[in-house]
Amino acid sequence: MEKIEYWRWKESKWINPDIDGWEGHLITAGVDIGSTSTQAVILIDGEPYAYSNIRTGSNSPESASKAIKWAMEGTGLVIDDIDYCIGTGYGRVNVEFADRNITEITCHSKGANYIYGKEVRTILDMGGQDCKVISCDENGKVLSFLMNDKCAAGTGRGMEVIADLLAVHVEDIGPMSFDIDEEPEAVSSTCVIFAKSEATKLMRSGWSKEKVLAAYCHAMSIRVVKLIEKNGLELDFAITGGIRKNIGVTQRIEKILGVKSREAKMDSQIAGALGAALIAKEYAEKRENSLVGKKALKVAYQT
Repeated sequence: MEKIEYWRWKESKWINPDIDGWEGHLITAGVDIGSTSTQAVILIDGEPYAYSNIRTGSNSPESASKAIKWAMEGTGLVIDDIDYCIGTGYGRVNVEFADRNITEITCHSKGANYIYGKEVRTILDMGGQDCKVISCDENGKVLSFLMNDKCAAGTGRGMEVIADLLAVHVEDIGPMSFDIDEEPEAVSSTCVIFAKSEATKLMRSGWSKEKVLAAYCHAMSIRVVKLIEKNGLELDFAITGGIRKNIGVTQRIEKILGVKSREAKMDSQIAGALGAALIAKEYAEKRENSLVGKKALKVAYQT
């Protein structure tokens, strides 16, 4: 009997139906290699054209290549058509076809500024192995940031471990965590291994899966809120990363803070790759302007 992989979330890709073609336009791309997921975003003259969101494999260069190729699938694009590409994320140095790499903090801030609007001042990025709180200005420029210094309990990878432990599909964790009569106390562990052990003990003591999930989501929410408060919360507030899709965590964070996070106009998980593609556009334009300037000087000198 085939084993069910409860941790496995759905990979996705998208092509903008409102853009007819790419030939003759500025094409830029960003690839974000995270600890558990990799995203590739392609822009046409600064507008989102295509993206993919896949599971990060054991080989980072291969994950980057797979992500960009899937994003290009069905568009007619090939790697050589991309004018400028930036790699970001933990594996950014492994995006072999990138022109340069930039930190995920910078790229997430830029991407969130595009997805959520220029009013955003505080960004919470909840990824596979860590959480980051970023303060930014109206242009998506990073003013300050803070990362968690604990284990990955409650992050994307932590949620995958709990999903497999409780035999609950990871995408169902959020809704199930609210199917309870009363909010339980948060689990105490901040380490994935200990949290797994604690969850097992709670189940053996008679707790339902829903109650354990609620306690786990509650614990992550408390830890994240402490991180936000330490760095400072300024409205508007937005959330990026895969955990953004887990309402069990996000709604509890909003309740504790007493604020609502902004609604995304596209998949918030692509924020890092999107930001990288937007920054790639800036570099491509600078390079083009530089070439034009050099060409003009050369003509002036010859005449």
